[in-house]
Parts: sequence; C-alpha cells; structure tokens
Amino acid sequence: MERKTKPHRATDAVRFTLAQLSRFFEWRDALTVVKPDTLIRWHRKGFRLFWKWKSQPAGRPRVPVEVRKLIAEMAENNPTWGEERIADELLLKIGIQISPRTVRRYMPTEPKHPGMTSQRWMTFVRNHAKAIIACDFFIVVTATFRLVYVFVIMEIGTRRILHFNTTCHPTAEWTLQQFRECVTGEEPYKFIIHDRDSIYSKELDSSLRSLGLRVLRTPTGRPKRMLFVNA
Repeated sequence: MERKTKPHRATDAVRFTLAQLSRFFEWRDALTVVKPDTLIRWHRKGFRLFWKWKSQPAGRPRVPVEVRKLIAEMAENNPTWGEERIADELLLKIGIQISPRTVRRYMPTEPKHPGMTSQRWMTFVRNHAKAIIACDFFIVVTATFRLVYVFVIMEIGTRRILHFNTTCHPTAEWTLQQFRECVTGEEPYKFIIHDRDSIYSKELDSSLRSLGLRVLRTPTGRPKRMLFVNA
C-alpha cells in the first residue's frame, strides 16, 4: 500500500534562497517543483522581509536613570537654568555629552517649589526692572486674511514701548536689525527676555550679547495671541 504523506510547505528561508538562486540561471526552463508565479511571489515576499529588516530604526540608547534624576535635580535647584545651560554644565563638570533637546525631555514640567521660584524671579525683576527689556511677536490678521507679524520691544521698568515694527516675512536678520535700531549700548539695558521661537537663533542671541545684553528665555508652553484688525 502506497504511503500517503503530505508535502512539507517551504519555509520563508527556503523561499528566499530559491528566489536568490533564480538570478543565476534560466529557472523557468529548469523549474519543475513550483510554478513560475509561485517563485515570483516568494521573491516579492522575500524582498519585503529584507526591506523591513533593513528599514528598522537603530535608535539611540536610553539615557541612564541616574542622569535623568540628575537633570531633574539640576533644574529644580537652579530655576533660572534652561536646557542649554544644564547640557553645558553636564559636559563641562562631569563629561556627560547630551543634547539640550534631550535635557528638556527630562526636566520637570512644574517646579518643585513654585512659591520659592516665583519669589526668586519677582525679586530679580524688582531689582533689575530698569535694566530689563522684553520682546515678542504677535500676529495680526487683516480683513483680507493677510498675516502681518508685529514685533514689539518693551521696557519692563516703565512698561514703555521702546520699539515696534511689522513685516510679512520675519527672519532672524530682520529681528536683529530691530534691536540695532533701539539698543546702542549707551542705555542701562543689561537683560533681554524673549521666548523660545526658532527665529531667535543662536547667532541672533550671540549678536545680542555683543550689544551688552544677557539673554533670558521664557519657559515653554506659552499661549499664542492673535488679533483681528481692519486693513
């Protein structure tokens, strides 16, 4: 009696191997086990598996728990430090190289002692109000739905508008020119407050420091403002 056995299905490895071997000879003439359409299907499946393996992201190693705790402690103990300052301190003091973006990820969203932090900041503002100026952009939407960017520089001590201008295409160069028109170095200004908009580039901050200003960045998550006026 003839023994009845079920044929074994080919594994993905066998299929991929046959698909690769088909590149070196006329497989249509020699093929007797499987149909041409089957081999083509195996080839496509093998390519998809290969591309899936090749496209897997390598990823970056996770930041050690000790470093994460250290970042949180540094941020809580030094409320005026931003992610760039903390990244610099880690590199200079203990030789840990980490990007400011990664530092920001592990900084606490709320200060541990909000009352103490607020008091420190308010004390700083009261003591240096006459030496602080602040700047910001806001958007004006005209009646024709045209976006106009308004840039304002204000004295903190007097709440006086020191300078303002408008543009439809704000750039870092244009913004720096606005400072040059109102800050000559003869004024008592020592600090400039601005948010974390990308327009305030490192080059712009460096130029502000050359004007004798120390840059103070505001915390993240500030709301945007929008006005509607007639044009």
